[in-house]
Amino acid sequence: MYQKILLVFIFFGLNGFSQNIKSIQLRPQQENNYSSIVPLGTVLELSFDDLDADSKDYQYKIEHMTHDWQKSRLLSSQYIDGFDQNTIIDVTNSFNTFQNYTHYSVNIPNINTVITKSGNYLLSVINYDDEVLFTRKFVLYENLTTVGVFVDRSRDTKTVNTQQTVEVTVNHPNIRINNPNQEVNIVLLKNENWNEKIVDLQPTFLKPNQLRYSYINKTNFWGDNEYLNFDSKSLRNKSLNIVHIEMKDIFHHYLYPSNYNPFKTYRYNPDINGQFVIRTLEGSDPRTEADYAMMHFTLQAEQPFKGKEVYVYGAFNNFQIEEENKLTYDFNDTNYKGKILLKQGFYNYTFVTVDQNNKIDSSKINGTFYQTENHYTVLLYHKAFGGLYDRVIGVGYGFFNQNR
Repeated sequence: MYQKILLVFIFFGLNGFSQNIKSIQLRPQQENNYSSIVPLGTVLELSFDDLDADSKDYQYKIEHMTHDWQKSRLLSSQYIDGFDQNTIIDVTNSFNTFQNYTHYSVNIPNINTVITKSGNYLLSVINYDDEVLFTRKFVLYENLTTVGVFVDRSRDTKTVNTQQTVEVTVNHPNIRINNPNQEVNIVLLKNENWNEKIVDLQPTFLKPNQLRYSYINKTNFWGDNEYLNFDSKSLRNKSLNIVHIEMKDIFHHYLYPSNYNPFKTYRYNPDINGQFVIRTLEGSDPRTEADYAMMHFTLQAEQPFKGKEVYVYGAFNNFQIEEENKLTYDFNDTNYKGKILLKQGFYNYTFVTVDQNNKIDSSKINGTFYQTENHYTVLLYHKAFGGLYDRVIGVGYGFFNQNR
C-alpha cells in the first residue's frame, strides 16, 4: 500500500513539475521560420519558460539518432566538437507580467557545442536531478542531392476528395548509391508533425543517378482542414477570434465556440500549419514581457463522440496528447470545454479525437479535403555499405496548389 501511494505521489509530482515548463520553441533565428529541419551549421535557438519563476540549473543534451530515431552507434566525440551536455546560462526573469516566469534560451551550435555531422538529433533538457523534462527533434542536412516533391489530389476514386498524394524524384549525380533498397531511406513528413509521416518506401523507378517514388495509395495523406487560430497579443482588448475577456488572478480569454458539423465543406483560410508565434502589444521584448492568459476553448456538439476523447492539438505542445489539452463534455450546455494556459501570441490549433487505442483522428471534427494547403517535407537518408550512421543528404519541400 505504501509503495502504491509513493508511486502515485511521484507520478503527480513529476507531472506537475512538467506542467510548469511552457512555450517551448526550437527554431532558426530568422523571422517566420518555424522549421527545425535545417542545413548543417545553421543556428537553432531553444527557448522555454519555467513558471516557477526561480533560476534553476537546467542542462541541454544532444544525441545523434538513426533515421528511425533510435540511438546511433556514434560516440558523442564523433559528431560534436566540444560537449554534448552543458548548462543553459542565458536565463532572464519576466518583466511586468501577472504570471511570473523565468525564460531560458540557448543556441545550438554554440562555442561549447559544435555539431559536425548531418542526421537526426534528439535535444533533451535535464534538471538538477538528471530527469528529462522534455525532448525535441531536429534534423541537420547536407545539400548533396536534389529532391523534387510533387503534391496532388489522390488518384484513388474512393479518396479523391479527401486525400493528397506525394511523389518524390531524387537526383544524385554526386553521390554513388549502389543498392538503394538497403542504403537509402526516405521520410515523408506533413506540416513537420512527426505524428504524421510515411516511412519504409522503396523506389518504384530506378534510373542512372535518379530515384523515383510514385505510388497510387502508399504515399497518400489525409488532407484534413485548415487550422483554426486566435491572437492574444493584447491582454485587455479582444483580438482575433477572442469573444470575451475576464481578469481574475490572470487574464482569461474566451474563444469563439467552434461547431461540429459532419457536413462541413472546405473553406480557404490561410494558416501557418499548426505553428505559433509569441508576441505582445504590452511590451517590447516578447521573450520576457509577453504575459500568460488562460485560453478557454469550446466545441459545440449535440452529443459526445462515442468511445473518443477530444483534445486541442497544435505545435504549442509539440502535437502531443496530454491531460492539459483535453476537453470535457458538458451535457447541460451540449459542448466540449477546456482551458490551457498559453503565452501571448498568434496560435494555430485544431480539434482531434483519440480512441481507446490512442489513435489520433485529425479529420473527424473539422473534416478532410483535398484542397487543404498542407506543407510536405521529404528527408533523404543515406547509409553506405559499411557506414556508421545515417547521413541526411537532401531535403525537398512540396505544397498542394489547388490552382495548379
